[in-house]
Amino acid sequence: MTDLNALTAANAKRWANAKPTRNFASVARHLIASNAKARYQAVSAKTGVPWAVIAVIHQRECSQDWSRSLAQGDPWNRVSVRVPAGRGPFRSWEEAAIDALVNCAPYAARNKEWSIGRTLAKLEQYNGLGYAARGRPSPYIWSGTDQYQSGKYVRDGVYDPNVVDSQPGCAGLLKAMMTLDPTITFTGATITPFTVDRPISTEKPVSPSIVNPSPGSIGAFIANIFNAIFRRRA
Repeated sequence: MTDLNALTAANAKRWANAKPTRNFASVARHLIASNAKARYQAVSAKTGVPWAVIAVIHQRECSQDWSRSLAQGDPWNRVSVRVPAGRGPFRSWEEAAIDALVNCAPYAARNKEWSIGRTLAKLEQYNGLGYAARGRPSPYIWSGTDQYQSGKYVRDGVYDPNVVDSQPGCAGLLKAMMTLDPTITFTGATITPFTVDRPISTEKPVSPSIVNPSPGSIGAFIANIFNAIFRRRA
């Protein structure tokens, strides 16, 4: 059986050290958009689960598809077939989300401590503790950061050490969301500089020349005059 206290401590340490290996910006912005945030906050008010946690579960389970359930990604207006099976149908995404957090393992609504280590451990429980049992970082949490290299359960009970999870992990998403929205906080969750914008180009900048003068230079002034003359003649 996995020691949840040890997992909490391990994930808190990984959080402090994690650096991005992918760009989380686009997805993070969708998750904190005002219309999405309001829906997550409505579910948070009914369950006590932080809205940002609900957002990253929604992203991982169904790529923020509002027609799909938070519990396992099945359509919420039909009875679910994937685990947890037999849930629904529901009248709305919100109703299905509340059921997932209150009535389905790992019963996130029962959690009362939302330190960053405990939050990440709860998210890992949400996906399953198979990675922790193997002593491996869960891609559900760490994909897209330097804390994860490879390894994924490709289906129930089948682990492939060579497969790389292509989805953004919960930790990276939370870090990017917290950078963009400072109202998101977790106890012990300090934020180190984290990439949320386009990665810095590694291409060598073009040196100023006659055909590429520096902005504001005399060369640029003369080039603008020539451009204006030739545009009149065209």
